[in-house]
Amino acid sequence: MLKVGLVGCGRIMPAHLHGYRELLEKNVDVRIKALCARKIEDAKRFRSREDGVPPRKPVGPPGDPLAKPHIYVYDFQKDTEVEVYADYKEMLKKSDIDAVEIYTSVFSHHEIALACIESGKHVLVEKPMALTVKAARKMVQEAENSGVIIGVAENARYSSGTRMTKWVIDQGYIGKVQAVLGGFMGGYWSPDKIVAETAWRHKKLFAGGGATIDMGVHLFHTLRYLCGEIDEVSSIVETLEKERFRKDDEGNIVESVKPNVDDTFLGLFKFRTSVIGQWFFSWAGHGEEIFIPRTIYGTKGCIKADMLILDNGEKLDIKELFEKKASSEIKEKFFPYGIRDPMALETLEFLRAIREKREMETSGREGLRDLAASFALIESSLMKKAVKVDDVESGKIASYEEEINKYYGI
Repeated sequence: MLKVGLVGCGRIMPAHLHGYRELLEKNVDVRIKALCARKIEDAKRFRSREDGVPPRKPVGPPGDPLAKPHIYVYDFQKDTEVEVYADYKEMLKKSDIDAVEIYTSVFSHHEIALACIESGKHVLVEKPMALTVKAARKMVQEAENSGVIIGVAENARYSSGTRMTKWVIDQGYIGKVQAVLGGFMGGYWSPDKIVAETAWRHKKLFAGGGATIDMGVHLFHTLRYLCGEIDEVSSIVETLEKERFRKDDEGNIVESVKPNVDDTFLGLFKFRTSVIGQWFFSWAGHGEEIFIPRTIYGTKGCIKADMLILDNGEKLDIKELFEKKASSEIKEKFFPYGIRDPMALETLEFLRAIREKREMETSGREGLRDLAASFALIESSLMKKAVKVDDVESGKIASYEEEINKYYGI
């Protein structure tokens, strides 16, 4: 049995605990042994009702992992005592754990991950993997040197839509992939809400970047998975809203922040596979939102959101096609035990990688590449020219993150 410590009992914790509940319902041999948060009350908030710490109100639109309902570990895990800690270093010294999942704010990812690696613990880190590319590079190198597994909790890869789309492409339904495009502006956090009600997301020294980093890693991971490795990025990155607010139920302002990171990016991409791409995203946008679903064009047709559209005009629902045509082996590969919860799947892959002594699908190197592509958006905009992702990943181009690395001594 693998025993795990969870560090960071914040907004994303319920989504991960729902995933753990499904794993235990499927008799996966894992137990949560420890919960850790800077405030011990936050750790107790998720341990049991008897601890008496009230749940937080979920945030975000329906379907967002941040909007998952509250859940307690003892609701689904009754055979193992759960320890609570206010210091992850104390947890690493005292708790009998094999692995750690890190759900803290991104500015602490590298510090906690490196301590876990030094203690010989396997590590799964929430996205974005680190505050800077240099920090992520160090995390990967230290894990490889120490022989422990490091992965990124990139739930976008494990979603049903992404995995089924991957199968459709691999089966050749749209032929050779040629181009991808999509974008979103004016949604739930627009025009000027504090995103996820966490003001640090709008500060460079605590978030690294804005939408480019927080959402960019999702975007690039998915595009790389579906269309191949991204070679080059050209972009315009801007901060459209100069002040953001959090309001109470009556509409009164209770918090404000003046961002010094972006809220909007427009990107053009070249892939090593000769695919070309265009994408835009924004946390700003007044009035009506605009949404262009992910659309992948090939030599025989296209995939638009969850529909396969062929040159002969035939339209097929991807989910229905997958359920009907995919082999049982493929279904088990993509969705072990029939699990469809992305959080459960990413943790299951982490546990299997530990047992099988192999890299995760969403390995640390994958997380590093996603981060490099995301920072390439910022570097390209600042330099006013196309940027090679390899140059950002290696540190050859790193002017934007230099201030952050200096601040944290990375």
